[in-house]
Amino acid sequence: MNTSEAIRARRSIRKYEKGIVVPKEHIQQLLEAAMMAPSACNCRPWEFVVVQKQEMLEQIMEIHPYTRMLATASLAIVVCGRPDLQEGICDGFWPQDCGAAIENLLLQAAELGYGTCWCGCYPAMKRAEALQKVLDVTSIPLAVVAVGKAAESPQARGFYDPSRVKWIP
Repeated sequence: MNTSEAIRARRSIRKYEKGIVVPKEHIQQLLEAAMMAPSACNCRPWEFVVVQKQEMLEQIMEIHPYTRMLATASLAIVVCGRPDLQEGICDGFWPQDCGAAIENLLLQAAELGYGTCWCGCYPAMKRAEALQKVLDVTSIPLAVVAVGKAAESPQARGFYDPSRVKWIP
């Protein structure tokens, strides 16, 4: 699958085949792809929490009302921001940098044959702070990404909209 195919194949999956184990090598590929994302001043203001334990996935679902798909997903990768790693002209760009990392992760998952769903946390600070406690991190949970073998094939929702493009020749 090339990049163009992965972009067009990626979907937000909310139903997964329960009991599928994602090999550690694939999880590492997802994380490597995420960490290859560009970041302001190459400060890489992120860290990742891989959650496979069902009890912890249930706690995440209690905190975050839009992560119900974790009931059948194989795992969650929580992408956390580290604004402390940015300073000067790079300060404040960590949400964008983490967003780029998340998109790389989603596209790598599509290539490997997994479905994903990006569930935002930050800037909903009550949700982010509750996740910090459960995950025992000081970084800021920006998103929970569900990962697993898709049990559904939703239609594409994205499309090219020329009315949203301004051309300046």
